[in-house]
Amino acid sequence: MAVSSSSEVAAQAARRRTFAVISHPDAGKSTLTEALALHAAAIEQAGAVHGKAGRKGVASDWMEMERSRGISITSSVLRFEFGGTLLNLLDTPGHADFSEDTYRVLAAVDAAVMLLDSAKGLEAQTLKLFDVCRHRGIPVITFVNKWDRPGREPLELLDEVEQRIGLRPAPLNWPVGIAGDFRGLIDRASGAYTRFRRTPGGATRAIAERVPAEQAAAEEGAAWDAAAEELALLDEIGADLDPEAFAAGLCTPVLFGAGLPNFGVGALLEALCALAPPPADRVDADGVPRPVTAPFSGQVFKVQAGMDRAHRDRLAFVRVCSGRFERGMPLTHGPTGRPLATKYAQTMFGRDRSTLDAAYPGDVIGLPNASGLTVGDTLYARAPVAFPPIPAFAPEHFMVARTRDNGRAKQFRRGIDQLDSEGAVQVLRSDLRGDQAPVLAAVGPLQFEVVATRMENEFGAPVELTRLDYTTARLTDKESAATLEARRGVEVLTRTLDGTLVAVFSDKWRMRGLQRDHPDLTLIPMLAAGDPD
Repeated sequence: MAVSSSSEVAAQAARRRTFAVISHPDAGKSTLTEALALHAAAIEQAGAVHGKAGRKGVASDWMEMERSRGISITSSVLRFEFGGTLLNLLDTPGHADFSEDTYRVLAAVDAAVMLLDSAKGLEAQTLKLFDVCRHRGIPVITFVNKWDRPGREPLELLDEVEQRIGLRPAPLNWPVGIAGDFRGLIDRASGAYTRFRRTPGGATRAIAERVPAEQAAAEEGAAWDAAAEELALLDEIGADLDPEAFAAGLCTPVLFGAGLPNFGVGALLEALCALAPPPADRVDADGVPRPVTAPFSGQVFKVQAGMDRAHRDRLAFVRVCSGRFERGMPLTHGPTGRPLATKYAQTMFGRDRSTLDAAYPGDVIGLPNASGLTVGDTLYARAPVAFPPIPAFAPEHFMVARTRDNGRAKQFRRGIDQLDSEGAVQVLRSDLRGDQAPVLAAVGPLQFEVVATRMENEFGAPVELTRLDYTTARLTDKESAATLEARRGVEVLTRTLDGTLVAVFSDKWRMRGLQRDHPDLTLIPMLAAGDPD
């Protein structure tokens, strides 16, 4: 096996951009993801989220529920090249019930595209995800989407970004025509004007035409004059991009466009290549930066099964943090010290996979059937390292799962164990109910619907789910368990993945009363959905 040089690894890392697209549900995230891949020539035809007019679903939405409902409920990876830059796009669920999956993805990226609906601006889920980006020091590029539909004034949207999240907006281009009457875009740096025409159904790249300013002024009339006035105002107030402020999370480049007809998507790709940071040294669990040129290391940020019915395997998604990975190289599983085989390493494009021979910092490796790997685990070659764990969210919804067919008990147990290892839900064991009736804990109720669907379709074990009246969870210990379980509306369960004790309460007031009466109880808060820390 060839040993790569530090200069090779540094050069390969420098040409990579690993980023996520974050947004509120229905802002057009999956559609924009398809448009980015289309403009990079990674696909020939974009899919529509709802499969209208016979068009196929988006490549990044591979789960059957995603295709039927038109929502993203699990993250996926799209890897493609554009202009000599290798892009690793990590698509994320927009629905708040799947915040935990998005949080894990944000632990594996170097930049984010914050997608805003031109009519709605900043929405609740977008704000929560931005807080996570701020906490992790992830620079954010803003894309104002759906400019082909009626919406708000562009200056109003910029003001909202600055006032509500404290990011100074720096528009890189500016729309000609109000939202709903999208004529084209003016590039602020060059003054060049691009006019767009959609293709039938928006399934292929929009037709872009460069138009001289004099001609555009004559043909666009009042729309051009209005855009020119707004651009003059931006110049006057100094709304220009400061690269250092962007890297520090104080400024956000802003671009306008429309993902469905593919307007302005090329400019976003160019901005990502030019502005998004390449992979950098990653801080380990001791707070020491591990250079990208150090021997291979990576971190598992997702485990997923059922991506391909032909394979029926589980795939661990590993972000390469340092060094060069080669298929077949021996790795060490950090938490256990055990060796790990990588002969069948893969690269992903949505649900599609292909053999991966080599990977560098910023890339995402798929390791099929890597038993024992869970979210947050560190892998390394030669030089040991451990990266900070990726915490689990505090669940707010709880259900007891039972098999509907006792003859499928083995399939039921296998399916529950698989979903537990993926982090799709947290599986808790109750001494009262036993192993045949585990308690499933989730951030949002839609996660249970996913569990029921996957248990039936992937594992052949239909389940019956019964709701428990708990809303609050805290980590606890054996010393506190006896006092807690003596109270009504409280139960102590064991998290099967790591043996941690979890106290669940019918409401937060009951928990606070117990804390007041017994200040020595161990009740440790868990990370709440959307909270940065």
